[in-house]
Amino acid sequence: MSEKNLQKKRIDEVLVERRLATSRLESKRLIIEGLVFLNGNIVQKSSTSVSEEDIISIKEPRRYVSRGGIKLEFALDEFKVSPKDKVAIDIGSSTGGFTDCLLKSNAKKIYAVDVGAGQLDLSLRNDPRVVVLEKVNARNLSIKIIQEQADLIVMDVSFISITKILPALKTLLKDNGLIISLVKPQFEGERSFLRKGIIKDKELHKKIL
Repeated sequence: MSEKNLQKKRIDEVLVERRLATSRLESKRLIIEGLVFLNGNIVQKSSTSVSEEDIISIKEPRRYVSRGGIKLEFALDEFKVSPKDKVAIDIGSSTGGFTDCLLKSNAKKIYAVDVGAGQLDLSLRNDPRVVVLEKVNARNLSIKIIQEQADLIVMDVSFISITKILPALKTLLKDNGLIISLVKPQFEGERSFLRKGIIKDKELHKKIL
């Protein structure tokens, strides 16, 4: 074994070098999701050391940059909505699961809106069809910022009720437009509904909806 082969690097760096991830941020996300295996064993830490001889594998090819894409794909299919050739706004875009799903469904243009920064996957950030709007509070969105109305608005937000965002979206949606939103009961229900931060009661789910 050569000295070169004995040299070790962090697994989040090696994933990028071996083109199993597009960035170290994505590497860390894959590891957190439990999708990375080292010599057949699941990887727990991004700092895990590996050598050139180690075998790294990903559990499954991912259709989207995050699991959010799978959720939106299901909703689009269930509601019979086609984003093809449409302008969309992704509220709470985060790493871009919804945006990725819309792109793969041939959306014409997507505004990726998030109150944070630096989260959107690089592959989406570099796509000319994606307009990145970071450090933007969705409650403050207006036609002055977006400058056109959308055919479709998708939303996945946390730590805020969607009812506080919907008023700002009225002027951004075409008359025949649609809004598809992920509803998180813990952020929509009354405080009295909460039990350790999670609402599991299906009857309460119905009441919140």
